[in-house]
Amino acid sequence: MASNIVETAKQLFSAHIKPDSILVDFTMGNGNDTVFMSKLAPEGKVYAFDIQPEALTNTRQKLLDNRCPENTELILSSHSNVDQYVKEPISAGMFNLGYKPGGDKSITTKLGTTMEAIKKALGLLVPGGILIVVIYPGHPEGEKEGQSIEAFGKSLDRFAYNVLLYRLLNHSQSPYILAFEKTGRIKSAS
Repeated sequence: MASNIVETAKQLFSAHIKPDSILVDFTMGNGNDTVFMSKLAPEGKVYAFDIQPEALTNTRQKLLDNRCPENTELILSSHSNVDQYVKEPISAGMFNLGYKPGGDKSITTKLGTTMEAIKKALGLLVPGGILIVVIYPGHPEGEKEGQSIEAFGKSLDRFAYNVLLYRLLNHSQSPYILAFEKTGRIKSAS
């Protein structure tokens, strides 16, 4: 097992990426995932969303400090507005739900906008693409997000998507992963 859930999420994510991939960081936060994506797809494009101006400022600096390629667009907007900014198909996207580490804990992702963003993201995914959602059930909104996203994942057509749940069973409050892979298969008529 990977040392932590975010490293496992990055391993799952990386397996679907080529140097020219189009990627989306749906929850920019401190910019760690944005930097990771920028370096992973140096010939591609990374869109990164956050509603907090300080997230953009910090991420911009982190991209410079890490000598990342100039392939990133930082967007001060809710991830639920992804369709207003991303017009091309994406290879992968990542959500790291909850609040920005070290930030205001009252500013957290919300179930309504998160579900809207996930549905739009799945519509943008190329066949073989992946959407990684890291869920933090240790606070009330995170628990609500987790339950609803899991129920949504169970409802998806098994011919169109593979949905993976990766969770430590003996740590009920620990973060976990839901990964949505678009198969591109069509249900047979038989």
